[in-house]
Amino acid sequence: MNSTPIKFRALKMLQTSDGRLPLDLSFELEKGRLLTIYGRSGAGKTTILRILAGLTDPEEGFIEVESETWLDTRTSVNLPARRRSVGFVFQDFALFPHLTVRENLVFALQKGEDQRLVEDLIELMELGQLQKSRPAQLSGGQQQRVALARAIVRKPGLLLLDEPLSALDDEMRFKLQDCILKAHRHYHLTTILVSHHLPEIFRLSDEVLCLENGKVQRQGKPSEIFLEQNISGKFKVTGEIVEIIPADIVFIVSVLSANTIVKVIATAEEVKGLRTGQKVMVASKAFNPVILPIIY
Repeated sequence: MNSTPIKFRALKMLQTSDGRLPLDLSFELEKGRLLTIYGRSGAGKTTILRILAGLTDPEEGFIEVESETWLDTRTSVNLPARRRSVGFVFQDFALFPHLTVRENLVFALQKGEDQRLVEDLIELMELGQLQKSRPAQLSGGQQQRVALARAIVRKPGLLLLDEPLSALDDEMRFKLQDCILKAHRHYHLTTILVSHHLPEIFRLSDEVLCLENGKVQRQGKPSEIFLEQNISGKFKVTGEIVEIIPADIVFIVSVLSANTIVKVIATAEEVKGLRTGQKVMVASKAFNPVILPIIY
């Protein structure tokens, strides 16, 4: 695997509700990783994706992907969007309405590319029964699966996801997260996701980049960025499991409740049947929190 990291540096003036704000940041990302960009509305998250894709030009910048320079304002290098190896999934799907699911994927193939890749993606994304349908006949979740498959069919050096699941209900969001993870791992993609949804960030991300006032505030693992060190004493709250990780002979279960992350120590027996995305109750029991599945 090419170990050369993706390198990004950009300066871009943003027009925000608080006036003009300079987006001035740099970061690196190892090939094969999934990075989530997190921050308030107007922080410049989507602008970063657009600069990477060649859809927005910065005042100053440098982008290198897989040892190829896409942008270098110092030497006037600026590859057009069509020459950048990017798959971009927008919030609004942006599918061709007059084409079927299969035709949307075939249209996105590189010239001369083997159409067996379309067959593989149709199977991987479970689109077999939908391949003859047009976008208007599909649900939002189905359209998003097609949009994801169409972005991947180009075998992009970089997959960009701009809050692709924000309009979906929790159940469909969870299923589509599975699709993203499956595709990311199967095709060894390097992926950059914009998301505000903490359970989604914990489930999908290798790293998180936090933006504040146009700059990188922090970059690291989700647990390093969001988890609070202090665990409350006596309480009873409901929340959603965002992470289950082994630690020696026990497990650490992270539960999101009212924008607060609670970490609970659990045994292997206690985590049986638990999964990320599950709604649970965290309650104190002799001052040690326990997790109780919620039955609807």
